[in-house]
Amino acid sequence: MKADKPLLYYKTKEQIEAYRKKPVREKLMWLEVQMEFFYKAMPEKAKEIRERLFS
Repeated sequence: MKADKPLLYYKTKEQIEAYRKKPVREKLMWLEVQMEFFYKAMPEKAKEIRERLFS
């Protein structure tokens, strides 16, 4: 499926400031969860390439 418009992602200054105030441990945990999600959603071919790059 081809999108006619790019996917845009916006955050308000207030949302950014609230994120900045979170503890580092919480931000790192969130990042880890995101990376796991993207890995699971990644096509097998991309996983193979990624594994070769990181080994």
